[in-house]
This record gives sequence, structure tokens and C-alpha cells, in this order.
Amino acid sequence: MTNITSLDLNLLKALDALIDTRSVTLAAARLGLSQPAVSGMLARLRDVFGDPLFVRAQRGLLPTPRAIALAEPLRQTLSQIEGLVQPEAFDPATTEGMLRIAATDYAQAAVILPLLQVLRRIAPGLRVAVRPITSDFAADLASGSLDFALVTPDMAADTLRSRKLFEETYVCILRDGHPQADRLDLDAFCALDHAIMSHDGTQFRGATDLALDRIGRSRRVVATLPSFLVLLSLVRGSDAIALVPRRLTKAMEGIVVRQPPLPVMGFTKIAVWHERMQHDPAHAWVRERLAEIASEPGGQEFH
Repeated sequence: MTNITSLDLNLLKALDALIDTRSVTLAAARLGLSQPAVSGMLARLRDVFGDPLFVRAQRGLLPTPRAIALAEPLRQTLSQIEGLVQPEAFDPATTEGMLRIAATDYAQAAVILPLLQVLRRIAPGLRVAVRPITSDFAADLASGSLDFALVTPDMAADTLRSRKLFEETYVCILRDGHPQADRLDLDAFCALDHAIMSHDGTQFRGATDLALDRIGRSRRVVATLPSFLVLLSLVRGSDAIALVPRRLTKAMEGIVVRQPPLPVMGFTKIAVWHERMQHDPAHAWVRERLAEIASEPGGQEFH
């Protein structure tokens, strides 16, 4: 029995070229090798298959019946091997699958909703499952139960792949018709009732309070809510105000947007994924769509 370890891919490619061209010279040119190198490979092939494979004729080489019998299965084998090493072609219009993303409710509104609109239009067969961010999102990325997480850099381990999406800033929102809408100086800002978003509904301090601390001022937070959606509804229906990420204010009705009367540190939003997904064509395509969405300006203009 022939020892398969004596047969390598280069020999198979040489045999295919010889069968197709029936010439050592032409086969060498196709393979980018010298004629002596291809002649040596032919000698090895004869040993492996226990057959001459080719005999010399007036015009090149004539394949033996054994070589003719090998031609089609050899071509199929090389094609299959090439398919193993070539990236799978990705066609968004015909792809079927599930995309799993973890994100805060802010990122769901600012990034996931625009992404869903894009996918419905150009990749309708790609379903999306969105879940809240949890402390073990890195383990879920590693296990394959999650494809992306949208987080801030401080939340991401160095072992994860990442891509910066955008820098976010905070704006102040008030209800349309609020008496302080056009007179929101620092004194008015500090005197008004404030509401803030807290994922667990327990935090009454945030980035705004840190900024106020630096200038010796304070504010009164009357409500902490676990959802930006509820926060916006509270502001829309009361005289309470809130600072929210600017991208949340895009196409927002019943709300006016104002520049805060003091600088408040914003944050960076990134997408993270596991190294094993780095070269997946579908995953790479979604990453580009996320980057395109992130590059679009968001939020209302100041008035």
C-alpha cells in the first residue's frame, strides 16, 4: 500500500498541471517552477502511484490509463482543498443566520436600531438577538454564545478584539415649553430637579455630579431610572431635566436640547468581539456596517 505521507499538495498540483498541459515545460511555467524541478516531481509521482503516468510522444507527453483515471478525482480534490483555504464568500442578500449582540439600552437605541434598519434592507435573512450587557459578556464572546458587545473601553479586556465606534458627549434635555429652556445658566441648572439613568436604579450620582464637584456646586437628583426610555418620558411630562448622551436625542419629539452650562466628561463607545471571529467574512461585514452607522452624526442641534 502506498504511504500517503510521501504525497504532498505540491505533487498533486504538479500532477494536475501535467495532465492538463501534457508538457513538463508548460507545467513548469504554470507552477512557477523550473523544468528540472517538475521532472523530479514526476519521478516522485511515478514512485507514489507505481505507474509511469506519462510516456513521451512526438508532441509532449501521453497520459497512461492510470493518469487519465486520476484526472477528474484529482481536480475535484484540489478544488475542495482550495475551498478549505479560501474565505467563504459572503453575500448579505442571501445569508441566513443569527447575530447576537449585548448592549446597554443607550447603545441599543443609538447603534442597534440603525443597524436593524440596514440589515432589514440589505441582509433580510440575518436575524438579530439583542441582550443587556452583563458582567460575564467576555465569557459569552469566548464561548460563541455572543458575537458582539457594545461597551466602553474600561469594560473590555485586552484579550478582546475591538473597534472604536465614536466619542459621545452629554447634552441637557428639557420638555418643549420649559420655562428655563432659553435661560439655562449654571444657577438655573443647579436649582432645577434632575433625573438620571442608572442601570440598577440605585445611583443618584453620575458624571454631571463629578463635574459640579470640581467647581464647588451641586444639584438635586429627584429620580434615578433604569431606562433611558422612561427617563425621556419623565422629562417630556415634567419640569425635571436630565443630561443624556447626544445620540439619544435624534428625532426626539417634545424635547429641546441645550448645551450644559458646564463641561461634563463624555465617553467612548466601542464594539468588542473574540479573536476567533476576526477573520469570519459575515462578522467582518457587520463590523463595517457598525462603523458606518457610528460615523453618522447623531442628535439634535442646539437652539
